[in-house]
Amino acid sequence: MPYLPLRVLVLEDHLFQRSVAVSLLRQLGCHEVLEASNGAEALAILAATGPVDVALCDLQMEGMDGVEFIQRAGGSGQLGAIIIGSGLPCDVRRAVGQMGQSLGLRMLGEVGKPLQAEALGPLLTACLNPLPVELSPLASTGVASEASVRRGLLDQQLEGWYQPKFDLRTGEALGAEVLVRWNHPIKGVLSPAVFLPTVERCGLLDELLFTLMHQALTLQWQARSQGVSLNVAFNLHASQLSNPQLTSQVKQILAQYQTPGCSVTFELTESGLLEVPAVCLENLVRLRMMGCQLSIDDFGAGFSSLQRLCQLPFNEIKLDAEFVRGLAHEPRCSAVISSTLALGHTLGMAVVVEGIETAEQQQALVELGCTQGQGYWHARPMPGADLLRWLQRNDGALGQMGGSQ
Repeated sequence: MPYLPLRVLVLEDHLFQRSVAVSLLRQLGCHEVLEASNGAEALAILAATGPVDVALCDLQMEGMDGVEFIQRAGGSGQLGAIIIGSGLPCDVRRAVGQMGQSLGLRMLGEVGKPLQAEALGPLLTACLNPLPVELSPLASTGVASEASVRRGLLDQQLEGWYQPKFDLRTGEALGAEVLVRWNHPIKGVLSPAVFLPTVERCGLLDELLFTLMHQALTLQWQARSQGVSLNVAFNLHASQLSNPQLTSQVKQILAQYQTPGCSVTFELTESGLLEVPAVCLENLVRLRMMGCQLSIDDFGAGFSSLQRLCQLPFNEIKLDAEFVRGLAHEPRCSAVISSTLALGHTLGMAVVVEGIETAEQQQALVELGCTQGQGYWHARPMPGADLLRWLQRNDGALGQMGGSQ
């Protein structure tokens, strides 16, 4: 019998189905299996016996249902992860999964009824795998102070990390998104969750952007000397568009490195574009007039109108990774991707799909007609020196390196 060092709590009000779930989890090798008939009973078990690694949670139950249980337990620290086991439609299960994520819970996925070992086993195994380091907010570190962030900027400790974008058909690297990490001299490499809230609160976004531009354009020049032409993409917060000096400062930096605007992209998240004052629109127009590319990031994750997409001078759409994650089991995700590709084609905009993590997702996207993508299947974010070595080592055959970084 396999062995999984997991403590699992089953929430299911139907006695027979609960017995089936408990038996199946034991067959799969789970170390300890607890059971509850509703959310209130589950909370009492957690209070009495301590946290569990996984909760296998039904949604419709008498008394406290699964939705309320997830809300109540979300901030307790008693749940390592949740698997939704329900006979409700998959779109309802998926919505509950998103709710759990917004509460800070690790949602491993959802399974229908009757439970199947083939579906449940891989989710339990995934629970044993730690989250990637770059996605962990290093909560023990807390949010950095203004003084420490200013010192980090002054000492050039905030560094660009680079995640390539690819032609999904040929594997060619088309460019790289510039992310940011704090290379702290004592605490090591810190996630943006540690310092970006402070950067935003203290009005340091422009200073950070210009620091990253100097680093990335130096790297771009080095890549060009290796015979690689690489577009670099910077994340731009919507609030920065209210700075009337933004475009003139960008223009000065581009001139300093003799870099044409067409080799630079600025990515703005959809959620920040609900209202765009005149000065912001002017900055967008001026960036395009300089030849810079404009990308609307996390498309589909917010609620901005399609009218805004038509009004603003973007020429690239980056489709939110959530649609790729649901591609294998949610037909609506496939429909959204296909529709976005058609929309991009009609508007003359490139479409980049984010969050590609498996060969199956890559193949499915190619079959849907996707041509550009980004994700861990191709490459994880890496420091600039590593990117240069990686480009040189792979020498154009980049698509064959899926998942190697």
